[in-house]
Amino acid sequence: MFVHAIGFDDAPFHREWRGDVPVIGTTYARTTLHGVVSGRVRRDGRNSTAELARLVNLSPAHLQLILLQGIALAGFNVVDLHALHGATGRPVLIVARRAPNLDRIRAALLARVPGGARKWRLVQAAGPMEACGGVFVQRAGLTLTQAQEALEALTVTGRVPEPLRAAHLIARGVTRGHSAGGRV
Repeated sequence: MFVHAIGFDDAPFHREWRGDVPVIGTTYARTTLHGVVSGRVRRDGRNSTAELARLVNLSPAHLQLILLQGIALAGFNVVDLHALHGATGRPVLIVARRAPNLDRIRAALLARVPGGARKWRLVQAAGPMEACGGVFVQRAGLTLTQAQEALEALTVTGRVPEPLRAAHLIARGVTRGHSAGGRV
């Protein structure tokens, strides 16, 4: 069972922003916070996979699972799910409250985002979103049953696992001065 996990979320940013965006990672043992890491990824860039791998490799060796809230950070800085799994040797579980509208994502990537075709291929390579534990997931390095068990072990409030919930709250609080009022 995956009980030692790290969850990542990006900080909010203004629509016009084109620079780096903070990314927060929270490490957990079951439902207890054990640490926080932070980094930066380029808005609509292509460095999210490398930056997340770097942050994971700074974390405790007993870390068992990487959690992401969606496949992209900082707009459309799309994470290569399988490359992140390979670079860290740890399973990766992408969690979303609802299944994304892939037609809209594809259209946005191909029409407005530099390197959009390559990023769309990464979205496709991650595989379909699967219903699991009241959320939707994509995964590398673990079965759907293991994903369900991890969600059960790491979720206390609502449907989002604590490492993702805390990363979201911290990222919002650090950039906006407060974390209230935001939905995880």
